[in-house]
Amino acid sequence: MSAPRIRTTLENTGLLERLSQNNENETVNPGTSPAIPPVQPSGSPIVENPASENPVSPELPAEEPLAALPPEDPRTPAVPVAAQPVNPPPAGASRDRMFYFIRVDGDGAILRSPVTRAVKVSNSPLTDTLRILLQGPTAEEQRRGLITLIPPGTKLLSAQVRGSTAYISFSEEFQFNTYGMEGYVAQLREIIWTVTEFPNIADVQILIEGRIVEYLGERIKIGSPLSRTSF
Repeated sequence: MSAPRIRTTLENTGLLERLSQNNENETVNPGTSPAIPPVQPSGSPIVENPASENPVSPELPAEEPLAALPPEDPRTPAVPVAAQPVNPPPAGASRDRMFYFIRVDGDGAILRSPVTRAVKVSNSPLTDTLRILLQGPTAEEQRRGLITLIPPGTKLLSAQVRGSTAYISFSEEFQFNTYGMEGYVAQLREIIWTVTEFPNIADVQILIEGRIVEYLGERIKIGSPLSRTSF
């Protein structure tokens, strides 16, 4: 589906009326993605990147899975789980997280739009972040023209980190995007850019119902881990 067709579809649904120009949002262009923060070797402390505009403090390298994941390759060394902090965070503590949604401008160009939200601190920050992302933009963000192209009804089934790769399993709804190829690419970018904000995650392996599938739609290959430079 071409960008003009996406624009027409959005007009028909009434979403385009809420879209507005925002020079702070960057256009999604392959090959122009900023460098991903370096991944620290397994077992060593994760250090914030002092040059980052949005520094992220250390995270747990693995999360409790919500559903079974494919068995690990026996050749891959086990990744130690970070010890729980001696002093747990105070009740109600939160921290800023970066989320990526979509904006379609007047010419039909698909723009990647980051937003920052305060998220409650927990021992499953990746799972919490993904669940919030799947809820889509808030009412205020929608008034600013933000939308999500992640298919409606998509559910998070599991979230786990092995090495520097996040294995994220979604329900089968994730496979069906009515906006065509550009919609599939946009929904993947929402996931990949949001997840790789964590400093210990370099790429994402998308799973459908706990299984690796080769393609999303007819042409988008997702059979191997995807990074910010994959498209």
